[in-house]
Amino acid sequence: MIFDFKFWHYFARQGQLLHNLENSEMRHFNKRLGWLFGLGVLLFALREIWGMNSASLTPYLVAGDEEAYTLARWTSLAGSLIWAGIYLAFHTYGAAFLFSRFLKIPWRAALVMQTYVTAILIIEKALLFFIFALLGYTTYLSLFSFGPLAAMLFNHSFVILFFNQLTIFTSLIIAIQYRFLRNYVKFSPKLLLFGLILLHVLVALFIGALSFVPLADMLEGFTEGVVRGE
Repeated sequence: MIFDFKFWHYFARQGQLLHNLENSEMRHFNKRLGWLFGLGVLLFALREIWGMNSASLTPYLVAGDEEAYTLARWTSLAGSLIWAGIYLAFHTYGAAFLFSRFLKIPWRAALVMQTYVTAILIIEKALLFFIFALLGYTTYLSLFSFGPLAAMLFNHSFVILFFNQLTIFTSLIIAIQYRFLRNYVKFSPKLLLFGLILLHVLVALFIGALSFVPLADMLEGFTEGVVRGE
């Protein structure tokens, strides 16, 4: 039998989707995934064009060096598009490969699961971008996370960025992964849920640790190098 993959139809019918994956051939999945990647890249481009994460380039504009500023913005846009491709590919194909390899679940099921995870991440970023566009300014903290609350209680970037990664969308991602994985793994559901929560906590800890890496200074130095080479 053959069934058509419909993203929103199966979003709330994952039991039916899992049944179809085990008993039928799937059509139009690559088409839906292509649309998802296209929308994700477009979102990253719009965020960059609007000015998110480009504060380090402002000195060029203040100094009146419009050519340097334009070149730096184009370079930053190219970097954002490359990062968008890496980000989307990792969360979809990379994470699906890891789940399939270590938990021994079917590749197709892991890929479909991570497609929903990637879509949720895109939706979260789109909502944040929409709110920031309405407000006219941005923050490095997610309004859907514990980051703002942590910023009120702590004064350490590692702790704040750690809690900033734990959002209501993280809970939804864990729920989707749990729903898929419990149909394929042999250990207890409680252990699976604990493992997923621990995995996301470790990822949040890793991202929090990136606060110690001077990424902004590195980017600024890179763009300055490009301009000087010009």
